[in-house]
Amino acid sequence: MGPSAAEPRTFWLETLGCSKNQVDSDKLAGTLTADGMAPASGPGAADLVVVNTCAFVEDARQESIDTVLDLADARRDGARLVVTGCLAERYGDELADALPEVDAVAGFGVPVSLGRRRQHAGASPASFDLLELPRPASPVPWAYVKVAEGCDRGCGFCAIPSFRGPQRSRSIESILAEIDDLDVAEVVLVAQDLAAFGRDQGRGERAIVPLVRAATARVPRVRLLYLYPSDLTDGLVDAVCATGVPYFDLSLQHVSRPLLRRMRRWGSGDRFLDRIGAIRAREPSAAFRSNFIVGYPGETEDDHDRLLGFVAEADLDWCGFFAYSREEGTYAAGLDGTVPGGLVEERLAELRELQDGITARKRDELVGRRVEVLVDTPGFGRSHREAPEIDGVIVVPAALEPGSFHDVTVTAALGTDLEATP
Repeated sequence: MGPSAAEPRTFWLETLGCSKNQVDSDKLAGTLTADGMAPASGPGAADLVVVNTCAFVEDARQESIDTVLDLADARRDGARLVVTGCLAERYGDELADALPEVDAVAGFGVPVSLGRRRQHAGASPASFDLLELPRPASPVPWAYVKVAEGCDRGCGFCAIPSFRGPQRSRSIESILAEIDDLDVAEVVLVAQDLAAFGRDQGRGERAIVPLVRAATARVPRVRLLYLYPSDLTDGLVDAVCATGVPYFDLSLQHVSRPLLRRMRRWGSGDRFLDRIGAIRAREPSAAFRSNFIVGYPGETEDDHDRLLGFVAEADLDWCGFFAYSREEGTYAAGLDGTVPGGLVEERLAELRELQDGITARKRDELVGRRVEVLVDTPGFGRSHREAPEIDGVIVVPAALEPGSFHDVTVTAALGTDLEATP
């Protein structure tokens, strides 16, 4: 039975993928609420079930499809099921034909409440711009803020530009207005290519710096995610350190110079180590995160050994390793030198074991240290070293109020997490 005339219709949003997808979902939720709908307690209680999908790699696509099928079974009679996000944009008509369980496949620029079976994002971009939509209040004292959409880079492994389009930066004024409305203690700035913010608008190469400074004047903590290494200038490093959150999430992907050129990427292990060393000399408490692709076409044992050596020497706080995924339409899809799956798994295991030991040691070294935490929820907080949702947490007394800052002393390390007392 559906809702009575006096009851608002309800929705459930299931979000997969990265933090940028989460921002899109927040803005969709704000739009649905403004249209008179209310959040449901679960997918089985909703009149409208929306799956915001990820299509970055094969595993993410499979997870998205599995989630759609699970929610198709879980929804109540009469509820509509809509698929949106990257999978919908990249495989729109094909996805609609393959999933008869779905009522609509809506691209980025199409309201998810549309009754049409499929409509491309280009049909109504002016009236439905996800970047500029309002969003509901954050249930926790931090929030992601997306400052741009799309990407102008041509990395050999990445299909994102083909369905997210070229970079499209927001105005600084609109971003700051969103930050003011969110009224949180920490904002996390995100984009596909964050350090390139504003370049598409003719603001010069380093528009990200005044944005970070302006955000820092409004919020106690400003954190940046996804920085391309060639754009990590001294000015940007200074701006990041001035936020009070010296956390550097560097998109490195590999360290072998020949393989990076084959990836259509900039840099080398030596350049990365020099930059990391210079940042540590300026700010000894700086924390670092990066991700690396393993098994890219043509990756040799020498390339792998170079990456192992880099991981050992760089001493990063956090690190992710991912198997290469062949994506149709990318430069890498046509390359020779496929690395056997079994060898990729061996290399992944070796790298993960090495990094796990480094992360555990760096967490142990914090025992006895005093750190400032932002309390996210009762009993859990984070210092500048932990980005929300992807890194460890700090267990604190449950009596500390969410949204408040406290100086605490770390008393124990529990894997990636820490325990601390005021």
